[in-house]
Amino acid sequence: MTRNVLEYLQRTVREYPDKEAYVDSNETISFSELDLTARRIGTALSRLNVMRSPVMIIMDKSVRNIVCFMGVVYSGNFYTPVDTAMPFDRLNSIAKTLNPVAIITDSEHRDIAESVKGNSVIFQYDGLLTEDIDNSILNTIQSQILDIDPVYVLFTSGSTGIPKGVTVNHRGIIDFTDWMTEKFNITAEDRFANQSPFYFDLSIGDLFCTLKNGCTNYIVPHSLFMFPVKLVEYLNDNRISIIFWVPSALCIIANLRTFERIKPLYLTRILFCGEVMPNKQLNIWRRAVPNAMFANLYGPCETVDASTYYIVDRDFSDDEALPIGYPCENTGILVLNEDNKPVQGDETGELCIRGCSVTMGYYNDRDKTKASIVQNPLNDRYNDPVYRTGDLVRYNSRGELMYVGRKDFQIKHMGHRIELGEIETALDSIDGIDTRACIYDEDKKRIVLFYKGKETDLKVINSTLAGKLPDYMMPGLVVRIAAFPYNKNGKIDRLQLKDLLKEH
Repeated sequence: MTRNVLEYLQRTVREYPDKEAYVDSNETISFSELDLTARRIGTALSRLNVMRSPVMIIMDKSVRNIVCFMGVVYSGNFYTPVDTAMPFDRLNSIAKTLNPVAIITDSEHRDIAESVKGNSVIFQYDGLLTEDIDNSILNTIQSQILDIDPVYVLFTSGSTGIPKGVTVNHRGIIDFTDWMTEKFNITAEDRFANQSPFYFDLSIGDLFCTLKNGCTNYIVPHSLFMFPVKLVEYLNDNRISIIFWVPSALCIIANLRTFERIKPLYLTRILFCGEVMPNKQLNIWRRAVPNAMFANLYGPCETVDASTYYIVDRDFSDDEALPIGYPCENTGILVLNEDNKPVQGDETGELCIRGCSVTMGYYNDRDKTKASIVQNPLNDRYNDPVYRTGDLVRYNSRGELMYVGRKDFQIKHMGHRIELGEIETALDSIDGIDTRACIYDEDKKRIVLFYKGKETDLKVINSTLAGKLPDYMMPGLVVRIAAFPYNKNGKIDRLQLKDLLKEH
């Protein structure tokens, strides 16, 4: 039985010590080099004499991030990677919530680390490379790690304007990684192409499947996603056999008619998760790579990577919806109506998830955790936590789960789960905006901001939001209106706002 994720690395080092593990544009690292460097970092962090405490990683996405992740775990602590391009206000909010015992950074981002350090000890990556390894200390620490101890905290959008830190433990990662390995027949011969940022939970699947199985994982340069032909050339040049990407990345390739010029030659499994995959673009992929397995995975960041899956096994028309399928192994799915009773037939209800894939809650925020991870309403006999996703689903005639939409104002956009309330809160600092509301335009895949007040320069709105929000949360359309529609409960009627979109 695997008790902690370090065992994945250690077993793979014994079997494939010199094999390429992770590759980026500047660096390639073998499994043995990864393990040795991680042990150096773990030894340095162990001198802080703390365990089960957060360590923030402030570096651009690279092989070095993964080395730091494993180094932090060797020290008995847990890591949080952050976007180095994140606005200061958001980064500072994360740092205050996390209150890390240490920050690992490099010379390029040292100033950022200093600006949010608080009581943290700052370690510079290059300085850790000469640390003498103390295996005695590391072995003692590892013997004390439990599978319920955290591995990482990733921050997602928060409705109050404060990002929420989702806390994930060893058992959840191991459970998902073992399932993914078996379900998709992942072996040491596989080559991943990593697309997702490390601060986004979709990266967890290919990162840990690489460690477990001795795969090689290529970190795709972000710039290639603006040049789809070069992106497919990259996949072919590196003989990539499996990808686990957000649908928007796949849609870019399909929409620009890339396959008329070049097709993937080595892909055998194409997995996607994080948002709805339209069948129009999926069909383009299926025609281009007819012998590959395609799988639609679903899962909020409050569970480890994915909770349901659907292996595409039949034809769909362009305007059909793709199922999200069936529960992953060792995952329980409840679909509850407004009376907290199981739905009947094709009735729509809220998707609730139970099992060890459910995370430990939101870091340093017990109230939000209690509101989202609740006692199973179908069981009052013993502690039985379930995560209420806020996603509405139904069963089709085949018994497959179908995604219907959101119960609240949280959306999925560009692969990210976003609380529209956070965008609205960021607008409150702008003089002259009296009332504001954001909605999501599903047809055009854009965030739309409505506001009432004096006419405000669009440049002011954009520059203010750019200082507070990441790019993927920026509105695609800003509309000034004379008055907001309200429903009987005195709340802004967002359905009527959606009707106004017809004029834009």
